[in-house]
Amino acid sequence: MKKVKSNVKTARTITGTVNRDVLEYTVGNDPEWDLHLAEWDCIGTAAHVTMLAAMPVNPPVMQPAECAAVIKELAAIIARIRQGRFSISRADQDVHMAVERMLTDRLGDTGRRVHTGRSRNDQVAVDLRLYSKNELLNTLDETLALARALCRFARKHKNVPMVGRTHLQPAMPSSVGLWASGYAEGLLDDIVTLEAAYTVNDRNPLGSAAGYGVPLPIDRRLTTRLLGFREPVHNVFYASCARGKVEGIILCALQQIMLELSRIAEDLIIFSMPEFGYFSLPKEFCTGSSIMPQKYNPDVLELVRGRTARIMGLAQGVLITRKALPGGYNRDLQETKGALIEGFNCVRGSLRMLAGIIDGIVVNREALLGAFSPGVFATDYALELVAAGRPFRAAYNHVREHLDELGCADPFKAVSRKTHLGATAGLDLKLLMSSISRHAASSKSRRRKFYGCLSKLVGVNYQEVK
Repeated sequence: MKKVKSNVKTARTITGTVNRDVLEYTVGNDPEWDLHLAEWDCIGTAAHVTMLAAMPVNPPVMQPAECAAVIKELAAIIARIRQGRFSISRADQDVHMAVERMLTDRLGDTGRRVHTGRSRNDQVAVDLRLYSKNELLNTLDETLALARALCRFARKHKNVPMVGRTHLQPAMPSSVGLWASGYAEGLLDDIVTLEAAYTVNDRNPLGSAAGYGVPLPIDRRLTTRLLGFREPVHNVFYASCARGKVEGIILCALQQIMLELSRIAEDLIIFSMPEFGYFSLPKEFCTGSSIMPQKYNPDVLELVRGRTARIMGLAQGVLITRKALPGGYNRDLQETKGALIEGFNCVRGSLRMLAGIIDGIVVNREALLGAFSPGVFATDYALELVAAGRPFRAAYNHVREHLDELGCADPFKAVSRKTHLGATAGLDLKLLMSSISRHAASSKSRRRKFYGCLSKLVGVNYQEVK
């Protein structure tokens, strides 16, 4: 019988021959996203081969000299990554196969032994956790930098009166210091959420393989120490199922930061409008119009609002992807990788933009003082009547029925009279700065320990790998 020639185009990969269209569809954007994980894949591989060399089997899976050769090559690959000379081909499919191919090309059979006892499932899981650990520390530091900028701004303009608003309508006397330090304290709450995500993430999934362990005496506690994780994920099945869950937790924490940033951004857009004129934004953080030469647009702040929606969408996308997945690894989880990386990039960029804007804002005292109308002092007047002996509701009704009696009081005096904890004249900015310093010291300590483990593992100063 004559054999019919197939028109199906195939491609050869490290895991076998596959239809080219299938390869293209399943690889997706992984080569682009995996560039963010490449250095971490090398670090995870260094820990894995160190463990293989110490594994008590005869004959050894890997000799100490072979392990040293692999780590030397991994350091060279890290140098190429940092120099922008590392690439992942479609045939590689992902960073894991790209690194294994390079090791095999350089070391032959030694490179072919590297994947012993692990799966791409636990490889990508450990890569994402290492990447996230570093990015969470960076995000934490940048959130603290914005909180610090807001506290500086609050201290500089602590007693400058500002109309407090509810429903965007004039409400009660407030101050620039109260406004700015309020958002600083909000970010400190978001730091607590970030640190909770850091704790969940700080566990080692390496050694879970495809989610069911391997019939080898691997030492998961050793790789945990080598990689600087707090502890291993105990159950290997859960280590696989936690993929996507950790990304969702992190994105939900990042979402909280962006929600805070979006409110700051909206306030700044409103308060810098000519109709308000409370603040003048730094021109270097504004953009011009293609047709109107006078324009300085708050595009950065508008994009913070827009990207808040983007982060919320990414978080929901990851959560929905995990909904009702059967136990074990499922390829759906490939879609969570890009969401996590994009989320970190978006939030960190937004934090840096807002910190620069806050540092460059000019406060227009005349406009702030000019916004005070008699009605802003209505509540203060009602409480004066209470101090003179009237029940509050009687005082409230009297003022409401005689608003025409209100005069425009001194905004500075109104601000100075609120002396209780956390009010305009009761702000403890040192308390906020002390909290910022404690979080910063904790982050520095975590980073030092983490980088110290990686430096010892790779054999050179981790931050100076060339």
